[in-house]
Amino acid sequence: MNTILKRFYYLLLPLLLLCYGCKTDKKPVIEITTNNMEIQTVDSIPSGWNTFSYKNQSQETHFIVFEKYPDGISAADTKADVFPVFDKGMTLINEGKTEEGLAAFGNLPPWFFNVVFTGGIGLTSPNTTSESTIYLEPGNYLMECYVKMPNGKFHSVMGMFKEIRVTNHKSAIEKPRPTIDLNISSANGITANTSYTKGQHTIAVTFTDQKAHEHFLGHDIHLVKLSNEANLEELNRWMNWTNPKGFISPSPKGVTFLGGIQEMPTGNTGYFSTNLTPGNYAFIAEVPSPKQKNMLKLFTVKQ
Repeated sequence: MNTILKRFYYLLLPLLLLCYGCKTDKKPVIEITTNNMEIQTVDSIPSGWNTFSYKNQSQETHFIVFEKYPDGISAADTKADVFPVFDKGMTLINEGKTEEGLAAFGNLPPWFFNVVFTGGIGLTSPNTTSESTIYLEPGNYLMECYVKMPNGKFHSVMGMFKEIRVTNHKSAIEKPRPTIDLNISSANGITANTSYTKGQHTIAVTFTDQKAHEHFLGHDIHLVKLSNEANLEELNRWMNWTNPKGFISPSPKGVTFLGGIQEMPTGNTGYFSTNLTPGNYAFIAEVPSPKQKNMLKLFTVKQ
């Protein structure tokens, strides 16, 4: 090797090593994709912290919730014993038989009430990608979306669910460092600021408490960007799946869902990442009448 090449090599070597270090430090991300009415991803993941990137390439709004199942219960049990109950109950509600529909949910199998909702990816609009990081214990989980089709059928009933195994092998990911901290509770609603800076953010969502609301589920947090044609009262009504016109496609006009964190037990924290561009936004929970529960918080990102 001549002298010039040697000098070039020794000057370039530190830069090559630096670039190599950057690549190896990159956190692993688990890809989830929806093209129509399905959940495409791996069959097993490590326990601990996991980051999920959800690409909603369909024409409908979706989300992904992780439900930890009791030992011995599988997706086959859900398909046989849970989905038909919800389908029947929602059909009765859509027919105007609300009391009968709600009563039908009493036919859920006893094991269903031991399912633990452990977070997941918030509502994500069509042709949008969102990212969440959550902590998962080893066990068997069901991933599903229960937004409703225009005919009132749950997406899960139409096939949008997937079983996934969380192994004893520990992930290498550490807990994220947030740039924004949110708290949500049944007593105080969502605690948030009214303005944030533009740019990339990691948002921590801490569940100060958790309880079942009128729709039988707990609270969560979703991020929405609002255009000038957004109707907040319509959005407020839409967030209740037990309303025949709620949680149904198409989602409210002027609203772009950018992800969030699905419900978690008391004391847990989940994280989601987003790029905030100038405009009007809101954090909102999927509960009946979130505005009245202080779970609809508006904020602005300035230029």
